[in-house]
Amino acid sequence: MWSRLRPNPGNLRWWQAGVLLAVFGVWHVLTAPGLIPPLLFDNDRQAAFFFGEPLKILARIWNWFAITRDIYGHLAVTLVETVLAFGIGTLLGLALGLWLALSPLAAAILDPYIKALNSMPRVILAPIFTVWFGLGVASKVALGVTLVFFIVFFNVYQGVREVSPVVLANARMLGADRRQLLRHVYLPSATSWVFSSLHTSVGLAFVGAVVGEYLGSARGVGYLILQAEGTFDINTVMAGILVLTAFALLLDAAVSRIERSLMKWQPRAGETERL
Repeated sequence: MWSRLRPNPGNLRWWQAGVLLAVFGVWHVLTAPGLIPPLLFDNDRQAAFFFGEPLKILARIWNWFAITRDIYGHLAVTLVETVLAFGIGTLLGLALGLWLALSPLAAAILDPYIKALNSMPRVILAPIFTVWFGLGVASKVALGVTLVFFIVFFNVYQGVREVSPVVLANARMLGADRRQLLRHVYLPSATSWVFSSLHTSVGLAFVGAVVGEYLGSARGVGYLILQAEGTFDINTVMAGILVLTAFALLLDAAVSRIERSLMKWQPRAGETERL
């Protein structure tokens, strides 16, 4: 019986759900008034003030989605900003990464400028983008693009440069031209690097959207969180964070599904071990 309860691929989801329930359970015990004596605070209400109460947070999320339903408009704005930033940043990173990886001279010329731009804290560009593009969607998308672009760019650049010289030599011996090399050698080599970067880029696209909404917006989940912070409503703040986290995980799951469908040729970890 105990062997069945041990973590394995068959009950992995149950273990993940158990960890989540345990976290919420400990959170509830530490913040609910009267359950345990206060350890770090003067009274049992201070913990709830600083960290929120899980039951009230879940009730706030339920109210948003099922009763007032006012979250959908804000969530749509944030998701549009995130998806646009994710898509544009990915395409730009893919295109520039391929170009510089296949053009060593251009890469050598632009190398110091790319490193300088990458070292710049992109979040400080948010006020500048607000001045340039206004308080609408465009300024949030621009900030998200700067966060996504470099992650994808460096992965694509490295992936193309990691192509085996033996594979390239064999392809050229078989008569492959530059376009065929790009399609059948360089792109497949960069694909795994691209998808590994996309999982990180999804979260960064959300960061760009939410930070932009913080600095100036009238819509979006980030705007809801900012308004709640202004009134010290920690339960609404935590509810907004949980909603953003859930949708970031959904986007990451969508990327994983696309990755599995496009990379069927690549063996999975379990299959590799069996081989």
